[in-house]
Amino acid sequence: MKIHEYQAKALMAAGGIPVPAGTVARTVDEAVAAVRPLIESSGNPVVVVKSQIHAGGRGKGHFVEHPDVSGVNVVLDGIEGGIPAAEAKVREYATAMLGSTLVTIQTGPEGKVVTRLYIEGGIDIATELYLSVLLDRSTSRNIIMASIEGGTEIEVVAAETPEKILRTEIDPAFGLLDFQARNIAYGLGFEGDAFRNGVRFMKAITELAMDLDTDLLEINPLVVTTDGQVMALDGKMAFEANALFRHPELVELRDETEEDPAEAEAKEYGLSFISLDGTIGCMVNGAGLAMATMDIINYVGGEPANFLDVGGGAEKDQIVEAFKLITADPKVKGIFVNIFGGIMRCDIIAEGVVAAVKEVGLKVPLVVRLEGTNVELGKQIIDESGLNVVSAEDMKDGATKIVELAR
Repeated sequence: MKIHEYQAKALMAAGGIPVPAGTVARTVDEAVAAVRPLIESSGNPVVVVKSQIHAGGRGKGHFVEHPDVSGVNVVLDGIEGGIPAAEAKVREYATAMLGSTLVTIQTGPEGKVVTRLYIEGGIDIATELYLSVLLDRSTSRNIIMASIEGGTEIEVVAAETPEKILRTEIDPAFGLLDFQARNIAYGLGFEGDAFRNGVRFMKAITELAMDLDTDLLEINPLVVTTDGQVMALDGKMAFEANALFRHPELVELRDETEEDPAEAEAKEYGLSFISLDGTIGCMVNGAGLAMATMDIINYVGGEPANFLDVGGGAEKDQIVEAFKLITADPKVKGIFVNIFGGIMRCDIIAEGVVAAVKEVGLKVPLVVRLEGTNVELGKQIIDESGLNVVSAEDMKDGATKIVELAR
């Protein structure tokens, strides 16, 4: 689960991590009203108008309706024609940004509609850096990554200058140790007050990541101010979904408008569903089998339209809902049901498929491969249903058949 920048910064601030002052705005008037208090409290004549979407690259993005407007805009206060310049400019930006579609390198060409802004006070920046805490699933430990190349996509840095990335593994029993934090601060070039503040910052941010069960906590850029403060100028957080039961307060921060409607609906029925770009809809039980199914569809020349794991103990109504999710995608030209019945019984899957087809209808080819518990009964249910279903002997046979039929 992801949250917005302003929400991430509120969590950071609550954890004692320095962030610039800011206010969320859902209307143009709210955005304008935030300007003067921020300027007066900070003594800085700059405010920044930031789009709030679940995607990076906002500063380099543009609005479909207003190509000359970026997703992040800096405003300098002053007087123009007797009118405070900051309020007038913020009103102009907010009017253009709210309700418009922002396209960034991470949203794809379809972009995302901006429904809220974050109006943030300016700070005097001396240096921009990169810092993140992310879960390394190969070791089941958090790692802290840092780089002197702040403000740049970390993927670009990793590809072109990997030596500029510092990487430190965190032992969950002890957290980030003092010597590790000092080594990172030294590697980032911190000196004096910035060194001491940087060490405290890294200790605090890694503790927050552990406490909140994040799988990504990214700050790009992390900044050092002219007076030696270390602050999070941006903030991105994503949380481990399987740990959210421990954090009901975080679930309340969820913005369903930022999520794929099909994926959100799937969660309500206990299904794991991710939309992809291909044409072959997949219904599988077990994440490993789902991955293998997508691989073999690619191997025989097709492209999967989704990842859909109905789990090991799905009931008939869950199968019906899973089928609805697949058929609702207009890109789907064929459906491959690939079930290995261990805990999940093949007859339950068969009953769900038959019920789903009768309720939703079947406008594309359907190939079913069943194996395991009650497989013969499952096949009998499908054979006696009168449905136009193609049976498959194994995974490769099923993948080959559905790719050919979809064409």
